[in-house]
Amino acid sequence: MSCVPARARASLVPMTDFGPVFYIFGHILLALGAAMLLPAGYDYLLADPNWMAMLQSSVETLLFGALLSIASRTDTPQPLSLRQAYMLTAAIWLLAPAFAALPFVHGAPDVSLTDAYFEAASGLTTTGYTVFQYLDEMPRSVLLWRAMLQWAGGLGIAFVAMIFLPVMRIGGMRFFQTEGFDTFGKVLPRATDIALALLQVYSVLTIACALAYVACGMQTFDAIANAMTTMSTGGFATSDQSFAHYPIATHYASIIFMLLAGLPLIRFVQIVQGQLSPIWRDSQVRAFLRWSLYYTLLAVLWRYAHEDLPFEQIFRETAFNFVSILTGTGFGVASVEAWGAFVLVLVFLVGMSGGCTGSTSGSLSVFRVQVVLEAIKTAIRQLHSPNRVVLPRYDGKPLDEATMGPLILHVTGYILTQGIVAVLISMTGVDFSSALFASWGAIGNIGFGIGPTVAATGTMADYNDLATWLMSLSMLLGRLGLLAILVLVLPRFWRD
Repeated sequence: MSCVPARARASLVPMTDFGPVFYIFGHILLALGAAMLLPAGYDYLLADPNWMAMLQSSVETLLFGALLSIASRTDTPQPLSLRQAYMLTAAIWLLAPAFAALPFVHGAPDVSLTDAYFEAASGLTTTGYTVFQYLDEMPRSVLLWRAMLQWAGGLGIAFVAMIFLPVMRIGGMRFFQTEGFDTFGKVLPRATDIALALLQVYSVLTIACALAYVACGMQTFDAIANAMTTMSTGGFATSDQSFAHYPIATHYASIIFMLLAGLPLIRFVQIVQGQLSPIWRDSQVRAFLRWSLYYTLLAVLWRYAHEDLPFEQIFRETAFNFVSILTGTGFGVASVEAWGAFVLVLVFLVGMSGGCTGSTSGSLSVFRVQVVLEAIKTAIRQLHSPNRVVLPRYDGKPLDEATMGPLILHVTGYILTQGIVAVLISMTGVDFSSALFASWGAIGNIGFGIGPTVAATGTMADYNDLATWLMSLSMLLGRLGLLAILVLVLPRFWRD
């Protein structure tokens, strides 16, 4: 028997090897730096001197990424452990915005480091909150970079949701590895195949969206940038007026593509493979479309009864804003605050629901809301018949404790965190209404600004620096599913 005390033995556990994490992150920075060359080249073709700022940002990112990759390279690469996977996921979402912010620091006028990081974090998490004003006068390279960040972030989110979160068993996502949901194995055999298929579908949908915008009267540059932020459910527009700046036909086109972006991307892969039935058999797809319709009709009827406006305008504005909030896109064509308290309550509930799991949408997601509702119904049935064994089910298949436990923990943590962040933001001097909706929009990655602090500029520019950093952290927490970051502060995570 060893004479070393248990606490001492725990300290002898080999430390985690950070090398593979640094190596992969270095390559991600190389890709990020290379991507900056595109907006730099675009400004160069336009003879805009801002191309130098973009080029400087690219060189700095490429240099740091190359040094990090070289320093951590090994001759015998090993697969990532679960601990390393958590660390890499957190590092990507926490540190990548710092480098993605460089084009804003160097190229956008009068932007502080706080605001630049916030804008980059909002882009990569596809939240859509912005602190930038006068977008119509902004260098085209900056607008293009904002759109590229959201497009890349949306694709990365789909990868994480379909490949990494189920393995890490975060927020009930383990269910998507089981026979209850034919995502893995039944569709494509390997994660690399899934990633490639998602990229192809995502790209085709983005191109189709851009073509639709052009056909509806939008300028080519605006169509491309807004298509990238539509399919990523990001919401960075190229005008201060968001979609109110564009022709009415683009509003209806955007509604269609936002709804498509809120559906699981893997279902489009199945459609391409000739399997049409799975998308309609998917319980969350049906619920997502139903909820979109119900929420919109309720708000339309309320507005029609209380406002003296043409029905087409009421329907279009309401459908656009509600679909935008439900999918977490963040585009807008009108202020929802003028529609009354009843609509604001609906807006809050819509934002909490979110889009489908496996899409680029944020918030709780339809799947989790469905499971929570099913758990509540099961508990009620159990109270009515105490001796009867009742199990919660999803799509007719029982949900085991390994799925329900993390899911309930995620939902509880989500709601508690939203409340805590709202209180913290209000303690910085922000009125509570603005603080609550700021927390709601940041953690849910919704990006739809509501409240007196937003009203003056239509942006988050009037929030103080501390509130801005709290919102930046909230966006990252919301996108990572809370636990992927919170687990890193647990001593047991590093010991076991």
